[in-house]
Amino acid sequence: MFRVISLNANGIRAAARKGFFDWLRSQDADVVCVQETKAQEHQLADECFSPDGYHCYYEDAVKKGYSGVAIYSRHRPKKVIRGFGVPEFDDEGRYLELQLGKLSVVSLYLPSGSSSEERQAAKFRFLDQFEPHLKKLKKRRAEYILCGDWNIAHREIDLKNWKANRKNSGFLPEERAWMDQLLDKHGFVDAFRSINPDKEEYTWWSNRGRAWDNNVGWRIDYHIVTPGLQDKILRSEIYRDARFSDHAPLILDYQWG
Repeated sequence: MFRVISLNANGIRAAARKGFFDWLRSQDADVVCVQETKAQEHQLADECFSPDGYHCYYEDAVKKGYSGVAIYSRHRPKKVIRGFGVPEFDDEGRYLELQLGKLSVVSLYLPSGSSSEERQAAKFRFLDQFEPHLKKLKKRRAEYILCGDWNIAHREIDLKNWKANRKNSGFLPEERAWMDQLLDKHGFVDAFRSINPDKEEYTWWSNRGRAWDNNVGWRIDYHIVTPGLQDKILRSEIYRDARFSDHAPLILDYQWG
C-alpha cells in the first residue's frame, strides 16, 4: 500500500499549532503534499517541519507569507522539479514535483480568483499555461499523482450550495469546462470521484457562519492521477475528526510498490 496525503494548511505554522504534525505521525504516509505554507523555509527551523523519516522539500513564494508548497517523502526522489516553467506562477510557489522512479508526485496550488477580477484573470492565465504542461506529463514514462488545492469544484455534487455559486470563482462555467477537458479529453482521473461516484463530501469550508458545523462545503482538493493508476486506487478518506485548517486532509491509498 502506498499512502498519499494532501492538505492546504492555510499557513503551515498555524496547522502545526493545531496538531497537524502530531496527527501525521500516526498516518504512516509515504508522501505528504502541503499547500499554502505561507512561510519561507528559514522560518521553519523547528524540527516538526522536518518530520522524522521523511525527505522534506519546500518551494516558497518570493512574496513573504504567501502561497508556497511542500512535499515530505519517505522515498528519496531521483529528481526534484521546482515550478512548471512559467515565471509568473513559479514565483508564487505553486508547483513542486518529486520523481520517485516510475511514480511522480506533485504538490500543486492553483490560484484563487475570489478576491478580485485581476486574480480571476491570473487564474485563467494559469489554466491556459498549465494545460500544455499536463499534456507533457501524460507522455512521460511514469505515473503521476497531482495533489493539491485546485480551487475548482468540478460538478454540482462537489459543493453544497451550487445553485448560489454558479457565477462565483471556483464554480464558473469556464473553470468547470477546463476540468472537463482535463478528465475527458486528456484522460486524467479524479481519484476520489473514481471510487466514490456519488459521495457528497467536501474538503474546504468557509469560515463564515457555521459552514464547518453544518458541512456546507466545497470539494476543491484533489488527487488527479494518470490513467495507469485508476485501477490501483484502494481507498479514500477526507479526515474531519480534527481541524488543522479551513481545508481537510485528503488521504488516498494506492496499490503501488
